[in-house]
Order: sequence, then C-alpha cells, then structure tokens
Amino acid sequence: MTREAHTAAWGLQGWGAKYQMRIRRRRLLWRCLRSRHQLKVLADRSDRIGADDILVVAVLRNERARLPYFLQYYRDLGVSHFLIVDNDSNDGTAALLEEQEDVSVWQTKASYRESRFGVDWAGWLLMRYGHGHWCLTVDADEILTFPHADQRNLKDLTGWLDQRGAKAFAAVMLDMYPKGSIGAVPYEEGTDPFELLSWFDGEGYTWEYQQRYRNVSIRGGVRKRLFFRDNPEQSPHLHKIPLVRWNRRYAYVSSTHIALPQVLNQAFDHRLGLPTGVLLHSKFLAEVIDKSAEEKQRQQHFTHVERYTQYYDNLIAAPDLWGAESVRYKGWQQLEALGLMTQGDWT
Repeated sequence: MTREAHTAAWGLQGWGAKYQMRIRRRRLLWRCLRSRHQLKVLADRSDRIGADDILVVAVLRNERARLPYFLQYYRDLGVSHFLIVDNDSNDGTAALLEEQEDVSVWQTKASYRESRFGVDWAGWLLMRYGHGHWCLTVDADEILTFPHADQRNLKDLTGWLDQRGAKAFAAVMLDMYPKGSIGAVPYEEGTDPFELLSWFDGEGYTWEYQQRYRNVSIRGGVRKRLFFRDNPEQSPHLHKIPLVRWNRRYAYVSSTHIALPQVLNQAFDHRLGLPTGVLLHSKFLAEVIDKSAEEKQRQQHFTHVERYTQYYDNLIAAPDLWGAESVRYKGWQQLEALGLMTQGDWT
C-alpha cells in the first residue's frame, strides 16, 4: 500500500477491541513499573527539570563515541534534559554521562532482550519523569530532522503541535551509509556522523496500514534491499512515534514503532495535516563491524534470533552498501520531495 493509499484505511474499532487494547496497555505499564527495580541510579538531576522542558529518553550500550555529537545536537535542537539508561557499557559511556549537568543516568546489567529491548526501562523513566512533557525517545544512533529544522527547533514544533491539540509526532527511520566499505573510514568522536554516512536509499519503501494498533508499517531502505531481499517481511520496521506529549498512562508496545493508546499512532495519518520527520540512522559507522560480531554472540537485539545470523555475518564482512538506488543526502527539503517526510499544515 502506498503512503497516500493507507490513509483511507483508518477506521473505527468496536468496544471489544478497545477493551483489549486497554488491558494490553495496563499490562505494559505494569512491566515498566516493575522494571524500575533493575535500575541503579548513577546521577539523578531530575530535580532540575522545568515544567516546559523537552526531554530525551534513551537506552544505550557502548556509545561513548557517538554521545558528544548526540548530546550537543539535541541540546541545540531545544532539549533541556536527558534521561538515559546505560545497559552495562564497558567503554566509558557511563562515566561520560555522569559528567553532564543536564543528564540523569541509571545503569543496569539486566537483559536488554527480556526488558522488551529496553522499552520497559524507558517506559519507567517516561512514567516517572515524562508526564506532561514532550518526550523524545530515541537511540544513540538516531538523529531527528523535520521540516524547517534548519530554521526552527523542537520548541517551535511542539508549540505548534500543542496549538493543534496533537499528542504525537511521527518519523521514518532512514538508514544512512557511506559509499565504499562500511569499515573503510573510522569515525572521529564528536563529529557529525553524516559527513561519513551521506547516502541513503531514495526509493523502495512500502507503507501498510495495520488494523490492530491502527498504525502504519513502513519497510524499505538498504537493509531490506541487501539483507532481506528474499524475505522482505522480515526486514526492520522503519515507522516510529518518537516524540510524544507524554502521559503516565501511555505505553510503547514495540520500541517506539507502536504506542498505546492507538490514537498516538495516527500521527502518520496525512488527513490530519500534521508534519512528520525523519530519524537519520547512523548504524553503519565502521564500529558496526565489531558490534555485529559482539551482538551475534549476545543475542540481545532481535526476537527471532535465528533470522539474523546471516545479517550479522554480512555486516561483519564490511560490505559496500552503495547501489543504483543510493541518493546523496542534501537536507530536509530533499526528504520531503522524496515522500519520506511531510510539512502538513506546518509552513
């Protein structure tokens, strides 16, 4: 289904389905509440959070190299405080985070997979500290851009969304990659990763409405093209609802791909006139080779581990991801022209 066609599928649900979703949400919230016992506080500066502050929530492991750029980018974009869970890093990540005056950080050695890939931990921080705030839940390798991001910041965007009564902002995750072997050029800490990862697939994306959660499923990009060509239905989901005016009764179902209540997932419904964005994904820095070897052994990142053995092997081989579909990144206007984001009524 095309992006334009899927909007026609949004519809009403019966009371039985709504009741099931309510029960589902309560169970997820209970998981988040219970997971707080797995977290050890390293630095709690949450008392510095102001009433109108925009927050970033992240769960990460061994992201010391990415963090300086990540933190500064989101500070410049209008984020006031970061709530971060460090999942047993051994590269100095926790020490760097503890030094940041606008960061509260917790640490855990518990299973990432059994915490629903960190969603339970992030859910607890959102429940405890995010209520009433616009909260951006992202990974350390995700950099949000949106229409007019070169002139406006998150406070401008969320202010407009508040005026419209919108509770969520949707984004497509876009895999960025270099031209040539992904292991050819090392990343220099603190620099813009997209100076190295300046290419992406400009076509080949599918949009499909899914009734259960009233969300749109998006797949495509270089991982589908190269690694899941024979099984496209197993390729990673690219749709996300990362920015939400959080309420302690809200819950993420699967990463930030799907949220409850279901109305939050309608941020992709173009009939509402809402803008959407793109999460530039810096997964394919040279470090992905060593990380893939480690994660292949840890088996913490996918539900169906057996499907991804060959995927990890392909990355360990340091492939060249560039192809005929590759487009060089030029900015948000280009992403809008390609249909990967939209301005909606926000001009």
